[in-house]
Amino acid sequence: MSHTTTPIVFIHGLWIHASAWQPWQELFASRGYETSAPGWPGDGDTVEATRAKPDALKNVGIEAICHHYADLFTEQGIKPIVVGHSFGGLIAQELLANDFATAAVAIDPAPIKGVKILPFSQLKSGFPVLGNPANKGRTVFLNAKQFRYAFGNAISEEESDALFEKWTIPGPGRPLFEDATANFTRNSPAGLDTHHGVRGPLLLTSGSADHTVPKAVTLAVARLYADNTASITEYHEYEGKAHSLTIDAGWTEVAEDVLAWLAEHGLAANTAPSEEFAS
Repeated sequence: MSHTTTPIVFIHGLWIHASAWQPWQELFASRGYETSAPGWPGDGDTVEATRAKPDALKNVGIEAICHHYADLFTEQGIKPIVVGHSFGGLIAQELLANDFATAAVAIDPAPIKGVKILPFSQLKSGFPVLGNPANKGRTVFLNAKQFRYAFGNAISEEESDALFEKWTIPGPGRPLFEDATANFTRNSPAGLDTHHGVRGPLLLTSGSADHTVPKAVTLAVARLYADNTASITEYHEYEGKAHSLTIDAGWTEVAEDVLAWLAEHGLAANTAPSEEFAS
């Protein structure tokens, strides 16, 4: 099997700061990867800084986020492996489809154009934004109760509240509105070529208890790729996990699965696991 030193770039989703990837970065670094987790345009360097200036994220949409990462990769001269959660998973797919990434892992990703199902739990999770059309041009904070329904429904209320306090930031409303109307928008920024594009391997994952992106939605995304025999697309499911699966106490199960998947596709780094993270 071949090995790589291709860097890993982690991409966060709505309402969670990029620094929440730090445990993942430490684990992946222990396996020999160079990692980074740059935020979206408008994010502050810390959770507190981002909360203090929510207007910096106003009107930041899918296209702007994609260009932000593509420009960053171009400036750095890299074609990384991208690992994204939620809207970060949609962005990861866009970067892979447009040849800015070597491979992509989309963890409970926001749906791309072509997904036509809308489970109730997904609608309820998005209602704090989509319930008011004016939110398209605003930033929106979740409260602890909304976070528990959207992210923390499979963990204890105590753990959900702790994650809410530690990691949540305001999120721009525009990406949710763009995604919600993607099937009715000719040149939607949530659209990409799932059928004919030749690109690196893609892993789609879902937590079976996810309210924000129910597994039926991620399975619908996987079906959109099903007729593309030129490229690898795989699906993994995590029983009983919800949208908090990248930040809650069970995150290492998902991270180790991603590492194993990368190794299966010749994208393992060069060093052996450190004792700190060895299972």
